[in-house]
Amino acid sequence: MDLRVELILPELYQTLIVLILFVFAMVGRAKQVSAVRWVPWLAAFGIPVALAVLGSEGEMFLGAYRVDALSQFFKFAVAVGFAVAVLNATRQPTLDESNRNDYFLFLALSALGLMFLSSAVELITIYLAMEMASYSLYTLIPLRSQERQAAEAGIKYILFGAAATAIALYGLSYIVAAQHTTYLSDLAHTDWSWAERPVAVLGLALFLAGFFYKLALFPFHFWAPDVYQGASNETATYVSTLPKLGAVIILIRLTALVSPEAEITTILAVLAAISMTYGNLAALAQKDIKRILGYSTVAHAGYVLVGLVAVTREGLAAAAFYALVYVFMNLTCFWVICRVAADGRNLELEDLNGLHKRAPGLALVLAVGAFALVGFPPTAGFMGKLFLLTAAWDRGYNWLVILAAINTAISLYYYLSMVIHAYTKDEPESPPASQPEPGFSLFWGILLAVAVLLLGMFPRPVFDLALSAAATILP
Repeated sequence: MDLRVELILPELYQTLIVLILFVFAMVGRAKQVSAVRWVPWLAAFGIPVALAVLGSEGEMFLGAYRVDALSQFFKFAVAVGFAVAVLNATRQPTLDESNRNDYFLFLALSALGLMFLSSAVELITIYLAMEMASYSLYTLIPLRSQERQAAEAGIKYILFGAAATAIALYGLSYIVAAQHTTYLSDLAHTDWSWAERPVAVLGLALFLAGFFYKLALFPFHFWAPDVYQGASNETATYVSTLPKLGAVIILIRLTALVSPEAEITTILAVLAAISMTYGNLAALAQKDIKRILGYSTVAHAGYVLVGLVAVTREGLAAAAFYALVYVFMNLTCFWVICRVAADGRNLELEDLNGLHKRAPGLALVLAVGAFALVGFPPTAGFMGKLFLLTAAWDRGYNWLVILAAINTAISLYYYLSMVIHAYTKDEPESPPASQPEPGFSLFWGILLAVAVLLLGMFPRPVFDLALSAAATILP
């Protein structure tokens, strides 16, 4: 077995976290031992571990597992997102105390699956890694005490996820039948035109559908608003961020197989246009903040595809960069939601009224996150969209770039509604019970907001890293 331990340190460390949490899950109920206090420290240490192996390269397991700049970029993003998600979930009011060790175990398992997905370069390996990352979420979503909506959200996610998985597996069989290989390195040298290989094109479209579901791209989006609303605030934080990274890296690897003129690229462009427009228009009618962010996810999935349809080094790098900044933007907004709703309830826009008076720091953090999601300078959202639109311009999809700009203008209304309610509306008579602002809540919230601003003001180091990562699969 061609195993090189030094290349897979992030995976090995994440596996160690999983094993430790497994032990706690087994013995914790009997001995009343909880892992809540020290899990954030373990997760945080995973960030320097992932950072230490940036730039490593090599192949293992007969070429099915590749460590390259692209995989290490996304493993670092997963490590950062996992650390923030775990920290956010330490104060979860709707989770039974007896389930806390299990909850963190499944979070860690999902993140481990995403790390495996980052390096998978063979279709069956990709499929298995996707399932590993997904099955953990099937368990997490219903974990919300005395909430029937959580059970409904869990059932929807399982059923729709099973259907999307079946479609992806069916597509994989078509690809194998037409191209006679499951290795991406071999598939890159095969024909993907409808005229020559219609079965292969159909198979690729079906296989991509499984990742469209994870990304919440139209028409595989319908689960997102309901699942976000039904799951606990902390679980929705994770579901809305890290699984998107896994979907984006596979979409990057698969779209690199085809040319900008290929039929499958045109399909991606059309889906991107519909997803952006539908997501933004549907969000305008929402009052529940998590449903707003659910439809926002649908719109942002379309934005990511704008970079992918360019099928250039800059376009793929822009998609990778935007996936990273989207994680930070969404984590920033959800951090405030989890702090404001200290009792775990779902927030509506009116619940933000007067937030600048009772928690001015959190109101500021929310404003930064909302402005970034819109794409205002100098936030990371602005630079991310600028990279995406620049990469797609003059690549045959100028109409898509113009539509993306129009959709950005549409999104102004519902993102700024959150800021307007926080800063200009009178405080309600019975505001939701918020966690105390000083200390823990405010410090980490401001740190996330600063990260969003720094990625916007100094994007070059990270974008250059994304460019070098894209160059490994598309010179």
